[in-house]
Amino acid sequence: MADKSPGFFRRTLGGLWNLITWIRVTLLNVFFLVILIAVVAAIWPKDPLEVPNKTLLKVAPTGVLVDQYTHIDPFAKVIDSQDSEPAETLVKDLIEAITFAAEDDRIEGLVLELDSLVGGGISKLEEIGEALTVFKESGKPIYAQGSNLTQQQYYLASYADEVNLNPLGSVLITGFSTYRNYYKDAIDNLKISMHVFRTGDYKDAMEPFIRNSMSDASREHNQRWLNQLWSVYTGQIEQLRDLPEGSINDYIATMDAKLKELNGNAAKLALDAGLVDSLIAPKQWRSELADTYGANNDGSYKSFDYLDYLSIERSLEFPEPDTIALIVARGTIKSGYQPAGQIGDKSFLELLDQVKQDPTVKALVVRIDSGGGGVYASENIRQGLMEIREKGIPIVVSMGTVAASGGYWIATPANEIWATPTTITGSIGVFGAFVTLEDSLKHLGINTDGIGTSELAGAIRADRALSPMAQSLLQQGINHMYQQFIELVAQARDTTPEAIDQIAQGRVWSGQSALELGLVDELGNLEQAIASAAELAEIETYTVETIEQELSPFEQFVSQVSQSHVAGLIQSSLESQQVGLPPALIQHYKALAEPLNFAQSLTDPRGVYALCFECVQPQ
Repeated sequence: MADKSPGFFRRTLGGLWNLITWIRVTLLNVFFLVILIAVVAAIWPKDPLEVPNKTLLKVAPTGVLVDQYTHIDPFAKVIDSQDSEPAETLVKDLIEAITFAAEDDRIEGLVLELDSLVGGGISKLEEIGEALTVFKESGKPIYAQGSNLTQQQYYLASYADEVNLNPLGSVLITGFSTYRNYYKDAIDNLKISMHVFRTGDYKDAMEPFIRNSMSDASREHNQRWLNQLWSVYTGQIEQLRDLPEGSINDYIATMDAKLKELNGNAAKLALDAGLVDSLIAPKQWRSELADTYGANNDGSYKSFDYLDYLSIERSLEFPEPDTIALIVARGTIKSGYQPAGQIGDKSFLELLDQVKQDPTVKALVVRIDSGGGGVYASENIRQGLMEIREKGIPIVVSMGTVAASGGYWIATPANEIWATPTTITGSIGVFGAFVTLEDSLKHLGINTDGIGTSELAGAIRADRALSPMAQSLLQQGINHMYQQFIELVAQARDTTPEAIDQIAQGRVWSGQSALELGLVDELGNLEQAIASAAELAEIETYTVETIEQELSPFEQFVSQVSQSHVAGLIQSSLESQQVGLPPALIQHYKALAEPLNFAQSLTDPRGVYALCFECVQPQ
């Protein structure tokens, strides 16, 4: 019997299946080809960069200024198509590049393009400003350009010899503030019982969960350091721009009236106030620089990117036999292993092991940028640092933007503590919190009952109310931990626990106040702290080696690919339509997510924290 030929329906399905198979194989082959190109591009030798003569150094920081990059999965960097610019800029890179350029005859000037800078706090801006001052003292000009300068962008711009603003732009200086959401009514409406245990009237990390507004004590001590930082900000700008004292506050206070006189022309307002020197469209401004310094192939002014410049200069340095180790402690202090951008006690101790095992290390500098975290993780790190000091290796702490609460706890083993005048520090205090849901569950018709052999048996459960005995025990534990904290500080600062208690109880201080109170030894930047460490170690020449978590070989390779232009091919091959949100809306949602982010930071095994949640640089 002759075979029947497939019917129309089977032929149609078969054809569709073959088409799908062809598309699948083709897409996989295309993706494989892109990956192969990426591999070849990553390992292919590149033409060496050369710094041209008579060029401008272009400094265009993007995102947030940080002391350490936040860890991002390298493969995620490759496939992420949302951000074309880096989300973070290393302060150390900016300072080194500017410092090198000050003594480089090939660099004739420096250009600050600041539109993509998000911020990072006045403390970091001060350190960069000091490098810019050194550059100006070399006799070379600095030019700054912006479209709509925020107050953090403008702080850097004020160091320039000439500040240009887009004629349609503005300089938006509004003053410093620190606002938080308060959730007591919401918690009450959800019938959640929030039990907070703390020491000191000023330890206000948990206030948003037990109040609907800021307490008088919180308002008092936060207003003090906020005013001090604002005074530094306004005073520095008025000095750099040769403005009368009080000019910045007057600019803010009369902004609405003067804008009305100028028919809303914010750029003219900034020019009249002496905040900028010219109002020229960016394209024309770049063209004028090109007329003075020459043009690149794209017609813009002749310039060299600071990161490319820095990579060349670093490659020319020869290592010295003696080393000063630098460890960055940035983020919330937590237990276990944590990626860069968070401080895990086990991760940190592994870095300290590297220091102990390296015979060339003569001193250790710890750069702290942390509002603290878990008490037990903080103590583990402190003990690890004490072991370093007991080996005869001097330790110098350099406080960055924030080094408060647990961040101060881990600073106590240092031979010297350095801070900037605008560092936020102190907040010496501890707290604990426990949530129970007995009323929420009862409202849903869920009840809890049972028996135990004592009053404490089953007392600490989320579905039962805390008994008076349980609350007393938890508070006594917090009191004991606070006593341990002030005794550690007293021993480190060569004073008494009673004296420390008078300036502790959760109070937050500026770096300037901390110096006056004896909580820090010196005011200065990271480079000065490193130089001090060299003096303590009695060495004159040295190499500074940053000790950080190492990437696996695969992560290193993928990271190289992500930094190459080939990453764009991979992005294009995976890209899908995405809806971008305006930055202001993103910031709004971040504020709404604050309690969730706070809850994620509470990971201490016994629920005891030395954490300053309000210790963030004001906006």
